[in-house]
Amino acid sequence: MGGAKYIFPAVLGSFAVAWACDHLIADKKIFGGTIPSTVANKEWWEATDKKFQAWPRTAGPPVVMNPISRQNFIVKSSIDK
Repeated sequence: MGGAKYIFPAVLGSFAVAWACDHLIADKKIFGGTIPSTVANKEWWEATDKKFQAWPRTAGPPVVMNPISRQNFIVKSSIDK
């Protein structure tokens, strides 16, 4: 386990660098920008949530997200004569 003494601190260090970059860019906004009012305004969020919950919901047939992967292909292991 000689490599663990290098791998573990490197992984922790990479998480620390990622967290610092995220904090500076997203929270401190070093490149400028503001938080959208739709995120910062709690009243808007509650009104939007109430609107979405009030929609009538009708169920339709299930939707397959990737129909290609859902097909059942028959793979033959040998060539039939």
